[in-house]
Parts: sequence; C-alpha cells; structure tokens
Amino acid sequence: MENKPHVLKQLGITHPLVQAPMLGVTTPHMVAAANAAGALGSLALGDLPPSTCEHLIQTTRQLTDKPFAVNLFVHRIPVLTDDLRLRYDQTKALLVRIAHKHGLNVSFPEASSLEMTDYHEQVEVILAAGCKVLSFTFGCLDSLSIDRCKEAGAWLMGTCTSVEEALFLENAGVDIIVVQGVEAGGHRGSFLGDFYPEIGGLSLLGQVREQSKLPLIYAGGIYNGSTARAAQELGACAVQVGSLLLRSRESALQPFEKDRLEHVREKDIILTNAFTGRLARGIKNSFVDLLSGSADMLPYPYLNKLTQPLRKAAKESANVELVSIWRGQSLSSLSDHSTKDILENLWSEIDEQHIAFHS
Repeated sequence: MENKPHVLKQLGITHPLVQAPMLGVTTPHMVAAANAAGALGSLALGDLPPSTCEHLIQTTRQLTDKPFAVNLFVHRIPVLTDDLRLRYDQTKALLVRIAHKHGLNVSFPEASSLEMTDYHEQVEVILAAGCKVLSFTFGCLDSLSIDRCKEAGAWLMGTCTSVEEALFLENAGVDIIVVQGVEAGGHRGSFLGDFYPEIGGLSLLGQVREQSKLPLIYAGGIYNGSTARAAQELGACAVQVGSLLLRSRESALQPFEKDRLEHVREKDIILTNAFTGRLARGIKNSFVDLLSGSADMLPYPYLNKLTQPLRKAAKESANVELVSIWRGQSLSSLSDHSTKDILENLWSEIDEQHIAFHS
C-alpha cells in the first residue's frame, strides 16, 4: 500500500485507471481524453510502420501535455515457406469469393508483397520521441531492447495470460504486468507455447499476485466500481478499461459498428482467430462462421494482412458481417459520451466505494 503513490507518479496518473490500447479503436483524441480524466492514456501502435508510429505520437502530443503509454505488438513472424505460401493462396481465393458474394471490389496482396514490421524499428522511434511508458503484448521485448528502454528511463508494461507468462515477464525485467483475463475483448496476449490459456481473469490475477512481486494492472470485464473492487481485492494496483470505451465520442469505430455493439447478446460474444490468425474475443458474424472451420488457418500476421483489404471495404460499405468488432464478456450498456466522462464516472464509483488499490 505504501508504494501506491510511487506507482501512480511513475505512470503520470492521479487515478488507478488505464485506457486500453485498442488498435483500430483508439485515437489520439481518446488518449488525450483519458489523460484529462486522470487516467493513463494508451496509444495503440500495434505493428504499424515506424513512420505511422512517429506521426501518431506527434499528433497525440499536440493534444495532451501529460505522459501516455505507447503499445506494441511483439510477436514472432513465421517464415514464408512453400507450404505457408500455398495456404495463403488458398485462403486468398476464399476471400475473393466472399468479396464477390457481397458485391465488394477488393484487391488482395500477394504473400511475397506483404510488408512486415520489425518492432525494433518501432522501439527506435519511441525512444527517439522520448516516450516514458511502453506497453506490449503478444510476447516480450528482447533483452537488448529492454536494456535500452531502461537506460532511457522508460517504464515497461508486459501482458500475460498465465502465471508462466507473468513470471517470464518478471524475470525479463519488466516493471509492471498487465494481467489479461479471458473475459477481455480483443486479442489474447498469449505468447508461451502453441496454445492460448483461457483462464478466468480474477483466478489468474490472484495466482499471479501470489507469485509475482511486481505491480499488477488487471484487464478483463471491468465496467463499474464493483468489478474494480474485485480486482483491487485480489491485488491489482490499477484496472485497464477497453470495451467500456468502444462507443465513446473519441472511438474510431463507425456508427454501424457502434450500433452493433449496443445490440449484442451473450451468445454473440466468442473467441475467434478467423480475422487475424490470433485468438481474439469479439462479435460473431458470417465471416467468422465461414473461416472458423478452416483446417489450415493462416498464422498472424499473414491472415491479418490478407483480410485487411476486405475488412476495410466492408467498413466503407457498412457491412457488419465482414468486419471484426472486438468486445469483452461484460455486457453492460456502453456510453456514447466522451472518454473523459466515462472514465470520470467510473472513478466516481470506485471512489464512492472507498477502494484503495495496491502497490
């Protein structure tokens, strides 16, 4: 408890709230609004090209003078073997048929033309920009990158979905662990082994707290003071909020996507790897039904890059059956107010219950 002010000070926040980095949803304006609410805004950079990362950081800096986190995808890129190329072409042929069926004119890339992002190049841009909080998922930064970030005075936040991953991150030298429960919307942050742990968040949080000495941020199913209290009682120093902000004024989602989110049912929320090749929690649609039965699902990032043109065309035509809309399991009503208002209301609920977060 006595270290709580130190953690909040290092993150540059007054409230123990973190706005989740959601690639395709988060905008610089959302990050700035989260900062204005006293929370830690998080700029989702994913595996975007370094030049795009630099532009987004600069844009966000123009909107807020407070520190914010930048988030990267740290993943292994599979070698493009002959077998993988064949599977890619087969999947591409399927997507061509789907696009034609829906009346969409889509040009899909060849496997050999895909541009992959090396996160090391992103780290160079981030350090040059002087960012002081770096979060990452899908893996762990290599030791050299960790050392460079530490030398630059940056705090590192790694994502775990199991106790094994949490201990791996701690031993690697990260400063804070984001414990992601299976309830969370979006991609699973899993990175050890060839499977995705599906551990309930509160169960995982309690186990990680027992075995790790690092500050923990909990992500998964947080939508009110009561859910925040549950995380606090199990050892979280802060909670990360994502789905609660999907319909916010600053969200990059289109009106038809926000409308679908408001009318979702429990049975609509599933885990799928159909869009990107990595398991993610979101809303089931016809695209998920078509690809879920594929025996040779392409790995990330190949499938993600292959389906991007189709998802872009579907978004432009407001076709809800072909876009990926991520959402967590908590089906609370989602506000269309500003991110600042939503987070301030959440903090009011937490504060009213006199919840004191851990260090």
